[in-house]
Amino acid sequence: MKKATIHEIAKALNIDSSTVSRALNDSDRVRAKTKKRVLDKARELGYTRNLLASNLRRNKSNTIGVVVPRISRYFFSSTIAGIEEMAYQAGYNVIICQSLEEVLREQKIIRNLMANRVVGILISVTMQTRDTAHLTECFENGTPLVFFDRHVTGIKQTGKVLLDDVRGGFEATEHLIHQGCKKIVHFTAPLEVEIYKNRHEGYRSALAKYDLPYDENLVFVSTLLKEDGYRLAGKIVEELDGVDGIFSANDFAALGALNYLKKSGIRVPGDIAIVGFSNEPTSAVIEPSLTTVDQSGTEIGRLACNLLLDYFENGNTLINDKTIMIPPKLIVRESSKRY
Repeated sequence: MKKATIHEIAKALNIDSSTVSRALNDSDRVRAKTKKRVLDKARELGYTRNLLASNLRRNKSNTIGVVVPRISRYFFSSTIAGIEEMAYQAGYNVIICQSLEEVLREQKIIRNLMANRVVGILISVTMQTRDTAHLTECFENGTPLVFFDRHVTGIKQTGKVLLDDVRGGFEATEHLIHQGCKKIVHFTAPLEVEIYKNRHEGYRSALAKYDLPYDENLVFVSTLLKEDGYRLAGKIVEELDGVDGIFSANDFAALGALNYLKKSGIRVPGDIAIVGFSNEPTSAVIEPSLTTVDQSGTEIGRLACNLLLDYFENGNTLINDKTIMIPPKLIVRESSKRY
């Protein structure tokens, strides 16, 4: 069915198209009585606004762009919930995009969001993101950017809302040491990614505090999928002697390792204790339940959105490299409790 136009509304009411346009945009130049007539007629004729065309004319929208690696991950769905809560209260819409851990896809998404005149972008970058040209383009375009969770260094014109990943990695490893673990493997993603570099730093710091040697042969780099954890657990059992603990930089690889160890008849935590990171819902219901580090996803989402909203409230002044750091919370469950 053909959509009604502003000109058809104007003709039906016998007024100028410009008056209809101003009424639909809630202009102070149009009387309340006329606005009501226009809105009533628009509903009657089934008129819907062409937001893209409106955005192009105004050179802005009322929409915030959100970019995450995978919407299916509990942490990112939690952050999105927090973002949408704050955005809705402030009268903004949210458009959600996922990069699927592909930097080329992330670059295209950023440029598409700018082309559609979003007022700002909240982003957690891919594991592949090294070149930041597409991110600095945002500032050249006048589009403010806020990082949450995963970020890149060296960009000063933005804000960040981050978990204290160094502390999280330290507490996870220290907990394993307190449970009697002496030879602890670390599953990580590429250390060029800031959050994994920081979790690895926390792991090393805990070993140093308790005079345990750091061995790079006990650090396994992967994409941290479940199948990676399953495969790496097999490698540990077949090729390494004396491993009694695993600290995984996410829950998925930890769950994969847990599945392999159970299938192989290796006791968890009796023989090998395991700690993950991110507090995925599955972690609480598997057997044994998984010790993990909670990332406070909803709170991170709220704070990231509020940082962007503060930018608007302060007359679009620079966020100026402001960083909000969230403390981690270790959740101790059966996969690591020996005492």
